[in-house]
Amino acid sequence: MLSDLAEKTKDTLVDLIGDAADVIAAVRDNTKKLVIDTIRGGGDVAVASLQSVSDIVSGAVAAAAKSGKSIVDGAAGAVAGAIEAASEVGGETTEAAQEAASGAIKATAEVGGDFGEVAVGAVRGSIDAAGKISGDSGKLATGAVIGVIRAADQIGSEAGESVRKALLNSAALPRQIIEAAISGKVPQDK
Repeated sequence: MLSDLAEKTKDTLVDLIGDAADVIAAVRDNTKKLVIDTIRGGGDVAVASLQSVSDIVSGAVAAAAKSGKSIVDGAAGAVAGAIEAASEVGGETTEAAQEAASGAIKATAEVGGDFGEVAVGAVRGSIDAAGKISGDSGKLATGAVIGVIRAADQIGSEAGESVRKALLNSAALPRQIIEAAISGKVPQDK
């Protein structure tokens, strides 16, 4: 079941996404605005704010599904927008990537869809965001991978296995980073 914030986000975005020719851009831009407004409204970029990132992304992905658009594109756009928003307000972008990617998987459990494809879309969105904010694409991708795996494992072993398999089989994602994140052998900063 979607949280109240996720439901509110979904209701806000359904028409905006439904009318958009470019789903990824529409979801990205609107998710970014909602995350910024929510974090600034809270006055502090803290753990509660990061939870709201997950909820907003869940709502955005659910809105994409409800409007008949691709939830994979919705996930990519929502994750990218959430990371860009965290960067803009001075938040921790890697943690935002993790929470946003987790939110995309949670929404997939609610609205139906392929967990693996949504996971790949979420990680792709984190890499796209890195380019826009001049961030470390490896760290953001790692955060997103951790987020999708944790969320999928909470849903069930079948979802977790589907996500791992899709991430490892995607030619669009950096395999070395995916393998390291899945194995838990993430390089430490020096």
